[in-house]
Amino acid sequence: MRTQSAKRDTILIAFFIILSVVLWNIPTPFDDRIDENATQSKGRILSVDNSQLQHHSLVTVGVQVLDVEILEGKHKGETFTVSNQLMGRLDIDKAFTAGDTALLVMTHKPDGSIDSVVPQDHYRIGLEVTLLCLFALLLLLFGGRTGAKALLSFIFTGLVLWKIFVPSLLLGIAPIWLALAVVAILTGTIIFLVAGLTRMGTVAFLGAMLGVTSSCILAVWATSAFKLHGAVMPFAETLLYAGYAHLNITEIYVAAIFVAASGAVMDLAMDVAASLQEVVDTHPEISRKEALLSGLRVGRAVVGTMTTTLLLAYSGGYVTLLMAFMAQGIPVINIFNMIYVAAEVVKTLIGSFGLVLVAPFTACIGSVLFTQKQKSAQPQKQLSTVLHQS
Repeated sequence: MRTQSAKRDTILIAFFIILSVVLWNIPTPFDDRIDENATQSKGRILSVDNSQLQHHSLVTVGVQVLDVEILEGKHKGETFTVSNQLMGRLDIDKAFTAGDTALLVMTHKPDGSIDSVVPQDHYRIGLEVTLLCLFALLLLLFGGRTGAKALLSFIFTGLVLWKIFVPSLLLGIAPIWLALAVVAILTGTIIFLVAGLTRMGTVAFLGAMLGVTSSCILAVWATSAFKLHGAVMPFAETLLYAGYAHLNITEIYVAAIFVAASGAVMDLAMDVAASLQEVVDTHPEISRKEALLSGLRVGRAVVGTMTTTLLLAYSGGYVTLLMAFMAQGIPVINIFNMIYVAAEVVKTLIGSFGLVLVAPFTACIGSVLFTQKQKSAQPQKQLSTVLHQS
């Protein structure tokens, strides 16, 4: 039995490895919009001329004149003098100093020579890859085989979001139904990769999807009741003005609410399912009602911390918003009535609703499936005992 389970597990892992490789190599419908005459390269800032900059309190405007050296590719070693325009916006401006590394975007002439060089931003790719590798190594060292499966699900999730979810949203596919389908795929992948094709995985998956569906329904209602719209999301207006005015950004906002909460929901569903299975395996004679009560007690304990975790995770994203309003002496009732704050409140509360509901959902499903196994096995055990005595 264990050999068959390990075989199914290996087949599942191989399937998602192949699927991840396929997704990595499949182009998105928007790849052809990338300028083929532009290439990227790591570069070093050799010197900086700040004589044309003007400083106004916290704001700096003007032009930096930079001498840069290309560090990669066939133009490695070549140097150029380029300009870096500062617009007086701290959120998008980047100021360089001598010795910095930058991501250089180069356009080419028909003969292959460089036409222009633009320092896009500080070079962060190397550090990002290093952190990713350290994370993967730590996960493998600590988790072993389970850690490897978790890493595979992490990579697969990122590929699905980038290669399927985001392009499909841009193509105008119904955001809510699309998000539900993507969450179902990712939930199944993550849970069954970690738990295997087992009853525990089935219980966790069904409980998580019921929680996500509840969050979706509540998000649709709350968005209408609170008079919210998708323009509260960062870069939503930029997207509309960039030629995507046909997109329903309010539905995208609804989808974002339960997609963001789905990770915590499946985590809680797995906690309850694993704990409940342990209880049933330890006490095979447990009744369905007792199993349900045990699952609910586990759910209560976990929900108590998970909802606070969700609050901290969301509030960290808009703490500067609250600081700005408080610094201006705006009353609390005014603050929480503003659309930006109300949108974050809805995110937090709807996600918390999903967490609270997923525990009893998972406990109910687990109490049925786990005890069903024990009940079906009980007559066989009794029959074998009678035959042995005779």
